[in-house]
Amino acid sequence: MRFHHLDLNLLVVLDTLLTEQNITRAAERLNVSQSAASGLLARLREYFDDALLVQVGRRMLPTPLAQNLAEPVRRVLLDIQSSIVNKPDFDPLTCKRHFKIIATDFVATVLLGPLTRELQLRAPHITLDIQPAADNYEQLLTQGEVDFAIMPDQYLSELHARELLFEDDYQCVVWRDNPLVGDSLTLEQYLQLGHVATNFGSNREPSFGEKMLRRYGKARRVELTSSSFNTVPHLLVGTHRVAVMQRSLATLYAGFLPLKVLALPFELPLLREFALWNKVLDSDPAHSWMRARLGEVAGRVLPGAGHASA
Repeated sequence: MRFHHLDLNLLVVLDTLLTEQNITRAAERLNVSQSAASGLLARLREYFDDALLVQVGRRMLPTPLAQNLAEPVRRVLLDIQSSIVNKPDFDPLTCKRHFKIIATDFVATVLLGPLTRELQLRAPHITLDIQPAADNYEQLLTQGEVDFAIMPDQYLSELHARELLFEDDYQCVVWRDNPLVGDSLTLEQYLQLGHVATNFGSNREPSFGEKMLRRYGKARRVELTSSSFNTVPHLLVGTHRVAVMQRSLATLYAGFLPLKVLALPFELPLLREFALWNKVLDSDPAHSWMRARLGEVAGRVLPGAGHASA
């Protein structure tokens, strides 16, 4: 199909080239040969009368025109996907959609784990790709590279639709046989103990809970750091250390590890986890169904779960 002499199939090619910025990887995604991908790029260059991608060292960088085209081209393709390709006669039992979800391992454990068990029964052909938290999640949502990002309210973007999934609070967790801790924990004891903390990414960005602890203004002795919430309870067993964990995750691990869950000796704000998605997908029936399932599962399995728009 052509529109003003532009083969609309080339929009898919352009979007892929601008995303990958590499002929070989683009060819693999388009399922064509490298020479065919180069030929398609040549056609795009001829139509737009612009190089679009310029070789700089081992990379191909977009020209200013290509940078300006990237978002509207992706938006057009997402509109086509949600309005035309994804037909309204949606049936979860036969749907074969593949959803990509950005989430921490905490969310994957307490929410997405139960969700996958439900999908096995209600939508057996739907598949998930759970990806780690990413600093560029806004860009990934805008470009349609992921379907959902699930994160605390302090990271929310005004660019995307959102929905509150659940709330959680924090508890202290120690080894059950820790000789320095009884059935409660004072602030003085808390500060004297060695701590296990969580930091993420190449910049070792602190988690939401860690940021709140730092704002509390009390100096802690952090002895261990991890980039996974799920490793924290294992690092406590057999030690005198303490960690602050989400109540739902702490309760889960206390069910099969020798751990003791205690009230915090100070207050922290509630953790509020939201689902975010590209507004273009609001009317996509499969996406809408998945949003409903996320809220439904959160309301069933998590304390303080909410399903209110924000």
